Amino acid sequence: MPTPLPYSPSLVLGSIVDPAVMDNLLAISAAQAPIDAAQETLNSFIAMKRSLEMTTQELINMSIEPKDLINKLKDVDADVDKAATAYAATRIEQELKMQPLRAKMQMVNASIESPVDFVRTQVKSKPLAADSLKMDAQFFSFDENDENNSNTLSNIKSYVSAATSILGNSASFEMSKTAVSQVSKQLQLHKISGTLVITASCTHRDARLLMPFYLDVDKAIRVWNRMFPSPQDKIRIDETVIGEIAEQEGTPDEKAMHIISGCSLGSSFVGMVHILKTEDTASSQDVETRAKDTQARLSLGSYFAGLKGGIGMDSSFGDDVKALLSTQNINSHVTLVTAGYIPTLKSNQVAIGVKQFANFDPNAMMTDLAKLSDFTAADRKTVQQAATAARTKGEFVQLKTAAITSVMQGLSNLDDGKNKMLDISSMMLAFEDYVKACSGADENVKVGLPINYYTKPITRSQLAQMWVAKYYPNKYLGISGDDTVRVPPPQAGADGASSSQ
Repeated sequence: MPTPLPYSPSLVLGSIVDPAVMDNLLAISAAQAPIDAAQETLNSFIAMKRSLEMTTQELINMSIEPKDLINKLKDVDADVDKAATAYAATRIEQELKMQPLRAKMQMVNASIESPVDFVRTQVKSKPLAADSLKMDAQFFSFDENDENNSNTLSNIKSYVSAATSILGNSASFEMSKTAVSQVSKQLQLHKISGTLVITASCTHRDARLLMPFYLDVDKAIRVWNRMFPSPQDKIRIDETVIGEIAEQEGTPDEKAMHIISGCSLGSSFVGMVHILKTEDTASSQDVETRAKDTQARLSLGSYFAGLKGGIGMDSSFGDDVKALLSTQNINSHVTLVTAGYIPTLKSNQVAIGVKQFANFDPNAMMTDLAKLSDFTAADRKTVQQAATAARTKGEFVQLKTAAITSVMQGLSNLDDGKNKMLDISSMMLAFEDYVKACSGADENVKVGLPINYYTKPITRSQLAQMWVAKYYPNKYLGISGDDTVRVPPPQAGADGASSSQ
């Protein structure tokens, strides 16, 4: 996986280059070069292996037996293994070297004010470089569904069967069967894990330049004196001294300050997202404990409902049972490092809750009503039989009503149980936004950070000459250290009179 582009916030257009910062940045880039080279070697071997495998398959489809090619593939496998091992060793070695270098890079810096005259200077883009893209993406998806049935569920089946025995053997059997089926569904072990690692680095065609480049010579002299405070290096504002300094141009010991006058641009995108979803990872002992807890909660709920003259349990106890039987855990780890552009990040909603609490099937409902009619019917109804049938029907209606109420409230809570999170779709949206910005589809979107600096050296003699040219424009030869057009001094004619051009 390529590393992000190194960048120092102190090195911007028009700023004075701090030699220590520039040297540290170049050292980081030099340490990253072996990593990128090893990664490129590994990718080339992997691409070659894939290509040869496809060629082998194509020859087999053409009824050609590629014996020698298959033997060569074994050698390629060894080369891929060596390249991967070399990449890992290089990555570890170079990362250890880069750690102390990265520790020297500060996000907040204090530097001397730039001597550039930004009122007259313009920033322009010129196609001096080239567009390029390097991308490496790895995606891993794993989906496992393993149902864990336990004999301890028979405890729940026995309890439900006993609690509904008043409805008859047939109805009691169906309700206990439905309850066990529902609990079994909720005790499934279901894992969905996905990992996406995507990296990209780009170079951009347009370079940014300070053009035309103008210096404020008075400010530049103050900056010089601050950078070089020794008496032999300082510049004193005096015509005689300035003239002497100008005559020292080109000496071996001449010092200079460097100003960033332009840069070519690049950008990088390094992202990783890992999603792990787990629904109930309980062991068999935990299932037994849950079964006992479920019995206790159902008994308590039915007891309070019986005191109130109802049947079954209310919604609060239903929520407790749902929470007991359905556990969901979602872990998300997202890392995104971009240089030169900030992409759009969008979160997605993930619902957390049980799938359902009861089976709403019209056919099943009509079957239950038919069975209820069967075990409450009699050829000759006495008063006692009629009263018993009415009471049984009423209890059945209350049971269904309680189930419907619990499910509706449970579905309402399910709608509310949503969390926003970053997932693989969020990462792909950010990457698509990055690629779109790098392609230059929108001219208003500026992408890139400096990867190559154009520096302009300004020496002591240049500043002296510029000061003289500014304040004595017609006295000395007009020499400029920037893009200012100097007026040449007057020249004497043949008769001794001065003439201007």
